[in-house]
Amino acid sequence: MKPAAPQVLSVFEAVAGGSLPVRVRCWDGSTAGPSSAHVAVVFRNRRALRRILWSPNELGLARAYVSGDLGVEGDLFELLDGPDVIERVARKDLRTFGRQEVAHFASTFLRLGAIGPPPRPPALEVARRRGSRHSKKRDAAVVSHHYDIGNDFYRLILGPSMVYSCGYWARGEGGSLEDAQYDKLDLVCRKLGLRPGMRLLDVGCGWGSMPIHAARHYGVSAVGVTISRQQHDLARALVEEAGVADRVEIRLQDYRDVRDGPYDAISSIGMSEHVGDRQLNAYAAGMAALLRPGGRLLNHAISSIAPLVDAKHTAPTFTDRYIFPDGELLPLSRVLDGLEHAGLETRDCEALREHYASTLRHWVANLRREWVEVVRLVGASRARTWLLYLTASVLAFERGRIGVNQVLAVRPGERGASGLPRTRGEWLGPDGSG
Repeated sequence: MKPAAPQVLSVFEAVAGGSLPVRVRCWDGSTAGPSSAHVAVVFRNRRALRRILWSPNELGLARAYVSGDLGVEGDLFELLDGPDVIERVARKDLRTFGRQEVAHFASTFLRLGAIGPPPRPPALEVARRRGSRHSKKRDAAVVSHHYDIGNDFYRLILGPSMVYSCGYWARGEGGSLEDAQYDKLDLVCRKLGLRPGMRLLDVGCGWGSMPIHAARHYGVSAVGVTISRQQHDLARALVEEAGVADRVEIRLQDYRDVRDGPYDAISSIGMSEHVGDRQLNAYAAGMAALLRPGGRLLNHAISSIAPLVDAKHTAPTFTDRYIFPDGELLPLSRVLDGLEHAGLETRDCEALREHYASTLRHWVANLRREWVEVVRLVGASRARTWLLYLTASVLAFERGRIGVNQVLAVRPGERGASGLPRTRGEWLGPDGSG
């Protein structure tokens, strides 16, 4: 029988339309590919091929990797950041191939013994979801899938700050992750113009970092809402630990159920990605209704850097099935449109794409350093899932495929004026940099 590796590599190079700078090793011990390659893709069994055969796109590759049927020896960054290695395979549409090419692929897989029924997806995969998209019940279920996997797990990746959003690297790359997260929270507080005695609502408060920071350093009374039970429980404990329980309330509550406005300011940091395009106008209107006239909303969200038609792409993806079920990345233009339809005046927008890439690289480093403990806490499959997710996210931000923006909007007063200072320097400091 012919060695498997050269045959496997030939199929993938045919799909990619050229040579691939990786080595391939297969279950029979055979290898193929350039000896100079620093990364090897290991097909531990024929099931890895069957997973890809039944889902010949990024989902099939992800299933093979998450399950452990396919492994990577070497730096995953180098594999994903090569000359579009993964994209040349994962994004290929098999309908572009002729019958002879498809027949050749099929005969190779048959010869390798890789033809058979579709393997069961890894247990972590979310496919069927109950209820209408972005209903309260379904949102609670998919949020729990992502966030309720153990606070200790998140602490290992995020560090002591427990902030699961883009840091602000005002001190440069020489600063620490904790510095960047402190500076991000402070930047939000200053953009919102927080002062002692104000009421702040933090929508999607996570583990409470923003309400705690705002109460401790700006003297506000803050309410944080989350629909993650584990976030809620730890956030309340951290509020007590920080000594601000008299000024911070953490609620297990959907943002659509908040009714106790008005608030002087609202922060929404890394939350509106869960809202969805169809719900965005209602979300913006709800936030506007909770603000007093002249009150400010800061919406910090990852954005799609693509036409809106692409942002609505609904084909199964690794992120949707494993990381953020029902999550939607919308173009900045769509977010601005939603805020303005709600009667809010957009006063400032800051792009932080490079800042998120730096933040993610620190999270990847934390995951790698704590790999043994992470596997103990959540299992090898989930650890691989997160390594793939975080690594791919780094590259998506660095290459400009997705972005992240802080949009500051204001509810106009009775005469329409927002009352916001005329320059950034008046709320960020004399030089406008904080």
